[in-house]
Amino acid sequence: MTPTPTAPNPADTPFDLGSIGTGLVFAGSLGKLAEVLQAGSPAGAAVVEAPPGTGKTTLVPPLLANLAHGAGGHAPRIVVTQPRRVAARSAARRLAALDGSPLGGRVGYTVRGDRQAGPGTRIEFVTPGILLRRLLADPGLEGTDAVVLDEVHERGLETDLLLGMLAEVRQLRGDLTLVAMSATLDAPRFAALLGDTTPLSGTPPEGRGAGSGGHDGGGAAPVVGCPSALYPLEVQWAPAAAARLDARGVTRVFLDHVADTAADAHAAALAAGEDIDALVFVPGAREVTHVAARLRGRVTAEVLELHGQVGPAMQDRAVSGRSPGEPARIIVSTALAESSLTVPGVRLVVDSGLSREPRRDAGRGMTGLVTVSCSRASAEQRAGRAARLGPGRVVRCYDQKSYGAAPAHQTPEIAVADLTGAALVLACWGSPGGRGLALPDAPPRAAMDEAVEVLRELGAVGPGGLATELGKTLARIPADPRLARALLDGASAVGHRTAAEAVAVVAGGQRAPGADLPGLLSALRSGKDPGSRRWADDVRRMESIARQPQSGSVASQPSAPAAGADGTGFVVALAFPDRVARRVPGPGERYLLSSGTRAGLPGGSRLASHEWLAVAEVSRADGRDAAGTGAVIRSAAPLTAEAAEAAARHLLSDTVEAGFGQGRVTARRERRLGAIVLSSTPVRPSAEEGRAAVARALAQAGLPTIGWSAAADALRRRLALLHRELGEPWPDMSEPALLARLDEWLAPELEALAAGAATSGIGLAEPLRRLLPWPEAGRLGELAPETLEVPSGSRVRIDYPEVDDDGGRPVVAVKLQECFGWDQTPRLVDGRVPVLFHLLSPARRPLAVTDDLASFWSGPYAQVRAEMRGRYPKHPWPEDPWTAPATARVKSRM
Repeated sequence: MTPTPTAPNPADTPFDLGSIGTGLVFAGSLGKLAEVLQAGSPAGAAVVEAPPGTGKTTLVPPLLANLAHGAGGHAPRIVVTQPRRVAARSAARRLAALDGSPLGGRVGYTVRGDRQAGPGTRIEFVTPGILLRRLLADPGLEGTDAVVLDEVHERGLETDLLLGMLAEVRQLRGDLTLVAMSATLDAPRFAALLGDTTPLSGTPPEGRGAGSGGHDGGGAAPVVGCPSALYPLEVQWAPAAAARLDARGVTRVFLDHVADTAADAHAAALAAGEDIDALVFVPGAREVTHVAARLRGRVTAEVLELHGQVGPAMQDRAVSGRSPGEPARIIVSTALAESSLTVPGVRLVVDSGLSREPRRDAGRGMTGLVTVSCSRASAEQRAGRAARLGPGRVVRCYDQKSYGAAPAHQTPEIAVADLTGAALVLACWGSPGGRGLALPDAPPRAAMDEAVEVLRELGAVGPGGLATELGKTLARIPADPRLARALLDGASAVGHRTAAEAVAVVAGGQRAPGADLPGLLSALRSGKDPGSRRWADDVRRMESIARQPQSGSVASQPSAPAAGADGTGFVVALAFPDRVARRVPGPGERYLLSSGTRAGLPGGSRLASHEWLAVAEVSRADGRDAAGTGAVIRSAAPLTAEAAEAAARHLLSDTVEAGFGQGRVTARRERRLGAIVLSSTPVRPSAEEGRAAVARALAQAGLPTIGWSAAADALRRRLALLHRELGEPWPDMSEPALLARLDEWLAPELEALAAGAATSGIGLAEPLRRLLPWPEAGRLGELAPETLEVPSGSRVRIDYPEVDDDGGRPVVAVKLQECFGWDQTPRLVDGRVPVLFHLLSPARRPLAVTDDLASFWSGPYAQVRAEMRGRYPKHPWPEDPWTAPATARVKSRM
């Protein structure tokens, strides 16, 4: 229930911790926390480890306010971060009520677009983004006595940055107290980080990560814990018969199962006389809407939705206790209610076991939210929501095997998110790329390098990685740096209002039905969308920023549509020129982005008829909407071809692309916008372009690009055998060796190919002879002859081994009768290599393989004669092969 206010407290009196802490478990740990902070813990830091629902968020801030008031005798200022806006408002409202003061007085909050705080505010709840921008504007946080970072275990990117930045502030301000609060058992990690008071000079360029061995000195900050506040909790497993996820995301069948499970469990509790509320966890806003709609058709309880896209009033109603006489409630929520909020009255939790987390696809240049199994730590926190006020029950809509296979903890956002905004914050702070900053985990090098490169293209950082004046301006805008730059650049091209509307809707994160961003804007302007009020506030703020004189250089943009949908697309294209997209001809709604990524458009989208789109969001996906591309456009606006080229003009190129195909060099003049071909016409390549095309073809496919004729291949094999047996100066005939010496033996032919000659007119035999050593080349026919004269007088071709066959032998395939009387096996290469004979039947089928003719005549020949004389009676099969005349003829013609 909502706390009953007590008598108002004067602004300059301490907080009544006894009254505020009534019934809260953490009240028993306040003395320990006060003791360690007053005893001079490392740089005035501590870590609070307490399970959800123990009261740490309610009690720690007023304790710090009282300690600061007692130490300095001045009106204290305590700043508390909450990972979500609804949590900041809820925590402030609860503490103000317990304190008996009006919200915005001694206790207040500041979140994006909403502020209830003033000069007399002693405890202010804020989101991490608000505190980050304050730090950049005032690195010393003058006038702030203590900072509390709540829910650090969630490993949000902005909270991780605050940990590192505030650690540096404490080195400059010994009077600043810093408390990190965690609901899970990873407090030692943060204690090591906050206790490290070693100067940060000399650290590696990629920064130090306490979680990866970066802590190198100083004592750990003290950890203050408290016992769990949970009552007995019953766990039930209710897996669905169908899969939770398929190629398109969360299955409709599974969402129906979650809704039905929640309805049945809540109805059973009410039938048993339990007047309780239920909390249902699903991964995203779409799933919340689906489950809530199905529940409304089945239950009499009030069904409320809680996610980031509903308005503040509805969010606050969902997290506030119901008044006496109101019906029971079922609250369907995303992970927003997982750890940073206590929802009064909840004794039943129904958990889908799914969450939505950021993931970065470096190969395609995409970052977005993906649906995954929630961590075991998240599952435990969700379950704990049912047992904070009394015995509770959690129904998990999956099996124990899935629970056991889930990761232990949520992946830190710094490891998987787009780091462009973080990189700008670090550049403004003076720690480019995180250099020298003690973070819980160092940012991935590849992702950070990519983010810094984006900032360089925006003009936000200089050669040394520090922020430029323009970069500092962009950092003050509460949006991704690319959107911030588009706001400033687009305002002069399409108008301040249109630019502000476009940036606000993309930065707000609302999902556009059918990816139709103009359609979403229309709904927001009309006030029909639940997020209209918040969006309107963001637009006013963005427009005000856009109208302010800006420091730093902002390049002028070419003319574009003045307003409307075309103007929206132009602003989006300015922000994300690598996502300008053109429709791909053929079946399905497929688009090619200028980055080279292909993506599908959701079926039935109103954007389907447009040739050009400015894509605000694209994510990996399979299923029908992806149209076989592996990605789906989630939000986009129409764009004209002229606007596309104007917005992404730095991606325009006009080049001649020469290639080698079908045996000759061809070329086309191509005008491109990144990977998108705007026009392509055949042209005659220049000599240099032709040479480059031939070189690329040879590098990719080797000399088979030109082709080995029979004569060239035979010569190459002969030379390869000589190199194998005699070494230098006989040339190496391997592919790498020949490619390395192209200029020595193939230069004229390559020039001919580059000039347009066909490979059919070029042979490699004569060019190979340019590599023959002199005077040794005069013995080529003696050392490795092309043919071998056999006793019958015939000259038989010698088949030399493959170039890469290190043990291969020269082979002569000849009729057995042509070798009668031959008792010595011929040897090549000055007697080093014996010839291997394939002795053939009159039908030229193999009868024997030998490199020892004398042994063959003396032994196996008798058996061959016995088997063959009846089959081939017209041919001689003498008993004595030693004295019989060798012949290629039949007996009648001998």
